[in-house]
Amino acid sequence: MAFIYETHLHTCEASRCGRAHGRDYIEYMKEQGYSGIIVTDHFFNGNSAVPADLPWDKRVEMYVSGYKAAAAEAEDKDFTVFFGIEYNFEGDEYLLYGVDERWLLENSDILEQTRSEVYKRVHQGGGIMVQAHPYRERDYLTKIHLTPSVCDGIEVYNAANGDNMNALAYQYAKKLNLPMSGGSDIHFFYEGPKGGMMFDRKLETVEEYVQAFMNREGTPVAIDGGRAIKVSKIDKLVNPEREATLEICMHEE
Repeated sequence: MAFIYETHLHTCEASRCGRAHGRDYIEYMKEQGYSGIIVTDHFFNGNSAVPADLPWDKRVEMYVSGYKAAAAEAEDKDFTVFFGIEYNFEGDEYLLYGVDERWLLENSDILEQTRSEVYKRVHQGGGIMVQAHPYRERDYLTKIHLTPSVCDGIEVYNAANGDNMNALAYQYAKKLNLPMSGGSDIHFFYEGPKGGMMFDRKLETVEEYVQAFMNREGTPVAIDGGRAIKVSKIDKLVNPEREATLEICMHEE
């Protein structure tokens, strides 16, 4: 039996671009065939809906509200909700798994830190740092920032990205020999391709997810028409047709 988890999801409570409330995702994602979700709202240095002029503890409280609403709604529904963060630097974004609200409260100076320092603190908190959609190209981006020294894994399938961008990410992860992740980057309900991580067992905690991911137990999958297919089996998602058009900036930290 397969268990599929959405690893990249935004709520309107904390992400400015989010259009669905945390609590409303539960039934929808269950109908889509998922066993659980990881709420990864944009942090304060990304497209955040949290006002910057609030005290830090109030900002954190608002930030985790979408996750908490989803978790409360999922109680007694055989559906798992985990907490995550999407953290931005210069357009390069990272999915943080395994840290929590307490970690955020204890790291009130986190926005002032370098990539390597954030990576260090995430590890100290028992978490991991996965680069999201590393080869994403958008009109608001001028460069592709790659940071192999501060990555525990690479998101190789992002349903909101074009096939070639995903294929470039797949080859990048393969070159680095890092664990691969897949997700939808979902902001609202839609009936199109989605992504996720497939496991052969149910995961009860985010710590289990982190361990299983680092042990390479999970498989990135693309989901379309209710059918989950391993990303590695889809040629257009693993073999790029062309190079990236944006300048690539390598960070060695």
